[in-house]
Amino acid sequence: MTHTASSTADSTVGRTVPKILVVGGGYAGFYTAWKLEKHLRKGEAEVTIVDPLPYMTYQPFLPEVAAGEIEARHAVVGLRRHLKKTRVITAKVTGIDHAHRTATITPEYGEPWQESYDQIVVTAGAVSRTFPIPGIAENAIGLKRIEEAVAVRDRILSNFDRAANLPAGPERDRLLTVVVVGGGFAGIEVFAELRALASSLLKNYPQLQFDDTHFHLIEAMGRIMPEVSLKTSEWVLKDLAKRGANVHLDTQVTGAVDGNVELSTGEVIPSDLIIWTAGVMANPTVVRGGDLPVEERGRIRTRADLRVGSEDEIVADAWAAGDVAAVPDLTGKGVGGYCVPNAQHAVRQAKLLAKNIVADLRGELPRQYIHHNLGAVAGLGLYNGVFQSGKIALKGFIAWCAHRAYHGLAMPSWERKWRVIGDWWHNFWLHRDNVSLETVQNPRYFFEEFAARPRPAAPEAAPAAPAAPAAPAIDPKSVKAEKTTAAPEASASAAEKAAPAKKAAAKKAPVKKADASA
Repeated sequence: MTHTASSTADSTVGRTVPKILVVGGGYAGFYTAWKLEKHLRKGEAEVTIVDPLPYMTYQPFLPEVAAGEIEARHAVVGLRRHLKKTRVITAKVTGIDHAHRTATITPEYGEPWQESYDQIVVTAGAVSRTFPIPGIAENAIGLKRIEEAVAVRDRILSNFDRAANLPAGPERDRLLTVVVVGGGFAGIEVFAELRALASSLLKNYPQLQFDDTHFHLIEAMGRIMPEVSLKTSEWVLKDLAKRGANVHLDTQVTGAVDGNVELSTGEVIPSDLIIWTAGVMANPTVVRGGDLPVEERGRIRTRADLRVGSEDEIVADAWAAGDVAAVPDLTGKGVGGYCVPNAQHAVRQAKLLAKNIVADLRGELPRQYIHHNLGAVAGLGLYNGVFQSGKIALKGFIAWCAHRAYHGLAMPSWERKWRVIGDWWHNFWLHRDNVSLETVQNPRYFFEEFAARPRPAAPEAAPAAPAAPAAPAIDPKSVKAEKTTAAPEASASAAEKAAPAKKAAAKKAPVKKADASA
């Protein structure tokens, strides 16, 4: 069915209730819609949220999903289940014409349509930022979506199964080598979690030894985890080294063709699993497809009160928050004067954004966003972690407990909290469920292998060629006649003359016979 601005049920014609369009269902988008449902009075406004996925991914849990410590479905929040009063559209926003208050909605199936609105909230988040390095686009995988975390986990488990059947050598080494590019929080967490997962798997594979597994972290800077102190980051490096991990600082990836990771140092690391976590950028589909102002780093220019615009100019009826927005950090601690793109800011900006939108609808002034960083916490595998808040640094088991407590409470809704806590509880007693479901990416392979198929039709017979005339039977008498005749034509003429005489003789013969009998 084709939708148009005039055919949509909520067309501006005859509508008096303001319509709020939320672009993106990640942290900032989900929390904005969630809190708007709480703060808006009945009939005060209509809220619509648009995202190509029907759920919000709680990204801090992706490393634990990749390591098999949390069930994948428990690390996401279903939009339709938890947004009871919000209209949910599973599609992409491919264009924003704010001058006319319309957005282009492009679903996976069906025709695009124009969606009208009164106020727009851009919370489209960020995507993995890559560089034109040969082989990266074809061989690497990011860690921004739940599907990526599941694929990483299944690949490691499947590679252990494959490697166990191979003799020691380059092919087995390649299967058991993991390369993570990027030494920020996301990179360090997934690197440490996967190292812990691989170590725990060895007890089930007597054919493999610890030294057969190889883990490499590539970081272009001279240190890891800039969110924590230098002393804390050095402790993390030492801890990873104790667990057999290799960290390459001041090193860049120059190629990854056919899975051969080439480093700026000249080293080449063959790997079957390359994970890219080296930075993010604002969602380019939304940013470039609209007429809202954009700053030099490709983010939507946003004021401290979360309205789109600058200090001197406000874009009316437009708001932004999260990783897609360049929000000034009024605490003075932000990189370049802006809030860093992380979940801590996205969630808190969204909560304030919902209040500011309601205030604007009621003729009140919005408040500015000011948030002092509470610190940073990271999990480094089971029973190991790191926590930094100001000058206070916790390491090891205590930090790991702080990590789980913080994120367990930060997961939205008690329904989601209990599912995640249940996973932790079950794994404490029953351990990880280390089963690869990699073939789920091709679920029909087993059915196709044994499915009966119709036999191919027999090829049509080619039209028969015209038969050559059969040779006449050879009569010995005719052969004899040919020998005694000078020419075929003369023989044929004599036969023709003799034919009437033979017929006449045949007629006379019976008469003679009758006369004789008489």
